[in-house]
Amino acid sequence: MKISRLPLKLATLATVTLGSFIPSNLPVKASTFSETALDQSKVIAIARPYGDDKYDLLVIEQIPDKRDCWAESGSNPVLVDPLLLNYDFTGICRRSTDSNGYSIRLDGNDLGLDYLLRLVRRDGELVLVGTPRTPGYSEIVIGSTKGMADGFMKIHLYPGWQFTKRTYEEKVLGHFYFSGSQAAIAAGGDIPDTPPATTTPVRETPKISFVDVNNNIYQAQIAEAVEMGLVSGFNDNTFRPDQPVTREQLISMAVDAIGTVYKVDLDATPERDVVAFKDVDSSRWSAKKIKWAQWKFLNLGNPNNTLQPSEPITRAELMDTMRRMAIHLRNQLDLPQELQQTQEPLVFSDTSSSWADGVIKEMSAYCGVATPVNEQGTEFAPDEQATRDYTAAAMVRVLECVKAEAEQAAQQNEEAETVTENQQ
Repeated sequence: MKISRLPLKLATLATVTLGSFIPSNLPVKASTFSETALDQSKVIAIARPYGDDKYDLLVIEQIPDKRDCWAESGSNPVLVDPLLLNYDFTGICRRSTDSNGYSIRLDGNDLGLDYLLRLVRRDGELVLVGTPRTPGYSEIVIGSTKGMADGFMKIHLYPGWQFTKRTYEEKVLGHFYFSGSQAAIAAGGDIPDTPPATTTPVRETPKISFVDVNNNIYQAQIAEAVEMGLVSGFNDNTFRPDQPVTREQLISMAVDAIGTVYKVDLDATPERDVVAFKDVDSSRWSAKKIKWAQWKFLNLGNPNNTLQPSEPITRAELMDTMRRMAIHLRNQLDLPQELQQTQEPLVFSDTSSSWADGVIKEMSAYCGVATPVNEQGTEFAPDEQATRDYTAAAMVRVLECVKAEAEQAAQQNEEAETVTENQQ
């Protein structure tokens, strides 16, 4: 059953047992997406162990009338046997393992850009919290494992929270929400010293003003890309989402995207020989970025050492560049170079004969960077021109995925150091 969009308002009230507060100044955003209800017995959040005493978040959904995806045993904590790891779960289970696959939604507001979901060890259990990405906002506490044990543990959601799924124009997407209602949280009975709920005035964030993206499926990611400075509009107040992206435009966007993670010095001397493309004059607007990209991660070009900078990029070439950009960023952030599969790879109907088949499949499993044309059907169209809207979306997806992994790794290292210090 479809959940109607909740009022765009936030209240100042205490959340669950840790007494954290949802701040009254939390930004209220006009949401592009809605949500749809799920059978709560068919979805589970799991604390998944990895490395040395580290855990990350795994969300699994059981597809009805299919083989079981998991089994539970014990209590405080409930141990989970993730059966999907023992066989091919295609068509049986749906899973999400990163910030592109799940986020917090509170009173109808998608907080994916404002909060990072992570697991924290506290008082003999793992607690699922939303950590604010912006200074000045408070932590949101969502659930816990109710104990500690070796292995996979079930995360119990606190009163007022439930699993839902993101929808766009009535279409159910793969993204999970940890969806909360402040009224339901307040009525849950487990909240100590809960003050009366007071609402703040509705304050909608202005939508991007381009006249040609209001109904575009990538509208939200276009807005993010514009805010990051990766793309911009035209003087006639259009974005021209269907316009193809040229080779040099893609390189420029990729270098700017990398620049949101660490400082890019376009005047730095390459540490290895870089042979300039014959058709890229040093006076060209993109020359410095192209040279820097050649040095760092680029694999575009032709056998005769030309780039053809004004030629459109294909969707296959876009995915190859996104993969190389992600690997470069992971190296810079001391993350494992190999891209980690965060979701089930998509099966495309038209990529088996493409030179980029493996790359496209890998990028579909890495935070859903590679997706069908207009997010519909099974065709990826590897040889078609990459458009401005999809290019912006792919770039944002890579950045969000890498940054979320880096933030999670940093938090886990900090927590591990704290545990070590306490044991000494």
